[in-house]
Amino acid sequence: MDIAIVIGVLLFSLILFSIGKFSVDWITLCMLAVLMLTGILTPAEALSGFGEDYVWMLAALFVLSGALQETGILDLLGSTLLKQAKGRTSGTIARMMTAVGFTSSFMNNTAVTAIYLAPVLSVARRTGISGSKLLIPMAYASILGGTCTLIGTSTNLAVSGYLQKHGYQTIGIFDITPVGLSLFLIGVVFLSLFSGKLLPDHPNETIAEEFGLREYVSEVIISAGSPMIGQPVFSSRLATMGFRILNIIRNKTQLVPDHTSVLSEGDVLLVEGNISTLMDVKEVAGVEIRADAFIERDLQGDNFRLAELLVTPQSLLVNRTLRDTRFRHDYGLVVIAINRRSQSVYEKIGHLTLQVGDVLLVQGAAEKISYYRRTRELHILEDFKPLLYRKKKGYLSVLAFLAAIICSITGLLPSAPAFLVAALLVIAAKAVSLSRAYEMIDFRLLILIAGMSAMGVAMLNTGAAAWISNGIIEHLQPFGLHAIMAGFIILTVLLTQPMSNAAAALVVLPIALESARTLGVSPQPFAIAVMLSASVSLVAPFEPSCMLVYAPGRYRFSDFFRAGFILTILLMIALVVLVPLYWKF
Repeated sequence: MDIAIVIGVLLFSLILFSIGKFSVDWITLCMLAVLMLTGILTPAEALSGFGEDYVWMLAALFVLSGALQETGILDLLGSTLLKQAKGRTSGTIARMMTAVGFTSSFMNNTAVTAIYLAPVLSVARRTGISGSKLLIPMAYASILGGTCTLIGTSTNLAVSGYLQKHGYQTIGIFDITPVGLSLFLIGVVFLSLFSGKLLPDHPNETIAEEFGLREYVSEVIISAGSPMIGQPVFSSRLATMGFRILNIIRNKTQLVPDHTSVLSEGDVLLVEGNISTLMDVKEVAGVEIRADAFIERDLQGDNFRLAELLVTPQSLLVNRTLRDTRFRHDYGLVVIAINRRSQSVYEKIGHLTLQVGDVLLVQGAAEKISYYRRTRELHILEDFKPLLYRKKKGYLSVLAFLAAIICSITGLLPSAPAFLVAALLVIAAKAVSLSRAYEMIDFRLLILIAGMSAMGVAMLNTGAAAWISNGIIEHLQPFGLHAIMAGFIILTVLLTQPMSNAAAALVVLPIALESARTLGVSPQPFAIAVMLSASVSLVAPFEPSCMLVYAPGRYRFSDFFRAGFILTILLMIALVVLVPLYWKF
């Protein structure tokens, strides 16, 4: 019964993760609550993950990375590494991926993608290379770069912490570098050689033209005395202007228009159109735009301007509506329209649940919009302009980061205290304020990792891990240890689709370790294979790094599948071959 409960809770959690309607931290806490209420885990076991040193180390890394960004060091690094980009597409892709991968080896890959997004788009415009040729390789480079060091991704830290907690051999910062670097080079060579055939080629546009190309959803009100009152919806002035009328809200009732529908005074129309069409509404008598209390003044001027803001995985807006977040009050901006990755939207803007990768067309004060270049939760899509470079505090942040790495390698301090001290130093030096430091920490990810670690304990305690591992061994043992390892690699890659990489690795890891114990072989190669395989699934845009480039690159789902399917297979084969060479069975 306990095994059935654990597997049932796990499967139900997977379904919730894949739906994407609920926050991952909420799902994780509910999962822990069920495991405690059923007596499978004691409160101490369920909450033990929150006190693990790798959780604190990951929080410290968020702060250190944020300090490097806040002081302008990463902008300086990005512009320096990319300023020589020119010439052939393949060479530019290789140089760009090398720069992104190097940075991602020491930072969270989602943050690296957000940092390099504007510089890479600037390179695309300067060189004449399509941005769609560069953004997928950039996202893949940030993901694969994280496999090169222990601190390159939260997944690596979570797996290493789990091994240490359960008495297995831990992983050093550069222990995985030979295999991770091989995976990264495979990605660079593959995408550089086959970029012409595998990557889409959408022409570069100016920012204003990009506004015009995207289809936005907005709200239009039929005013009193409007000449459109009584007109059939699909032959009204709005329809002839090129708008697609999606829904009508009349007296708080939502209506789907058909050929018999006519317009009435006070109707709120949910319409879809490009920005030029949207702005033409201002010239039409009897109608007005209402986008969350639209500011009635010139759209752009000395003090007010338009901008596109990309919703990142760290944003507090994810899985919430503009109305819930009091967007205009708290952010100081007005959302005029929303673009969502080639999907049609059929809800009022204020009631639409926002997702990672949504593009908000906003209007507001120029300084307020510029502020969001300094945050992690909204990323402004515009030509790259480096942040103000604070040299002394930037160098101090770099030195603190390097000192923490050196202390970890030499054993002067354990890794968690070393990085925690470094984070405290940059806060004390005011490279980043304490309030900003809290904003930089992705607490949802910390809760997810701590909770999934407790799920691993539940799988071990109940025998669920042994039950699943016995089934895998029974079917794959006749084909040898490499086949069993391949099975765990494939399972991890598949699980990264509905859930995060770290969560997928922590689900498969107890099963893989139990299989190694049953087979009487070293657990290390199985653990390393599971850890790295969580970072090689590139077939879909569900990775946060891929979601960030989806809208700016004007990609479709098939673009990622075409670019990443063969590459993912090559990377999995490389893992099966390389891991046992460095960690013997």
